[in-house]
Amino acid sequence: MTQATLAAERLRELTGGGDHDIALVMGSGWLPAADALGAAEYEFPVSDLPGFSAPAVEGHGGTVRSLRIGGSRVLIFLGRTHFYEGKGVRAVVHGVRTAAAAGVKTIVLTNGCGGLDTAWSPGTPVLIKDHINLTATSPVEGANFIDLTDLYSKRLRDLCRELEPELDEGVYVQFPGPHYETPAEIGMVKAIGGTLVGMSTVLEAIAAREAGMEVLGISLVTNLAAGITGEPLNHEEVIAAGNAAALRIGSLLGQILPRI
Repeated sequence: MTQATLAAERLRELTGGGDHDIALVMGSGWLPAADALGAAEYEFPVSDLPGFSAPAVEGHGGTVRSLRIGGSRVLIFLGRTHFYEGKGVRAVVHGVRTAAAAGVKTIVLTNGCGGLDTAWSPGTPVLIKDHINLTATSPVEGANFIDLTDLYSKRLRDLCRELEPELDEGVYVQFPGPHYETPAEIGMVKAIGGTLVGMSTVLEAIAAREAGMEVLGISLVTNLAAGITGEPLNHEEVIAAGNAAALRIGSLLGQILPRI
């Protein structure tokens, strides 16, 4: 029995039994948006589940919530394990695999990130249409060849734009972190077609596709990427931008989830 299966069994015990339909992974600056989705039926530390540890970064939460939105049971991970924590790729995608083992068919992956488009002011949500993996690794093990052509669901992105037609799309680039990118690295990202940069999401999305889940990725632009404004980057800025945009984001998610 895998760690994800064990965690899913414990999850069912802690949430009154039964499967979940949708999962959300809430990234940096997104924690207040979870509150806008409604009161949790169940909430407990993520470390109560096998294979999880408490998040190592301020602003990344550390709990799991279970609630009902429309006709769906929704699982919210308030926090994630990042690749830069040094716990290995399996730990990074353990939440995704636990969700899959708990019956989840659709997953929403969110993050706080740097934006390369100067039209995206801090607090702007951007749909992820594709990604570039610069971590030099993969969560897929062995000769298991996973098609990523349409990894980020066009159906779900179209649904989001029905609700908010002005939503833009971008290509998310994951760096290993934990240091922020240099201006030269941002220049490279621009040259290869990236428009969003961060330290999460990509490995999780690959694991979700491997598990057969439909994936929606949403980035919250918390700052313009290094070298664009000439200003230094800091983690407090990321959290502050998320707090400022929480109501809009929570409202957007609250409209999307019942229609998934």
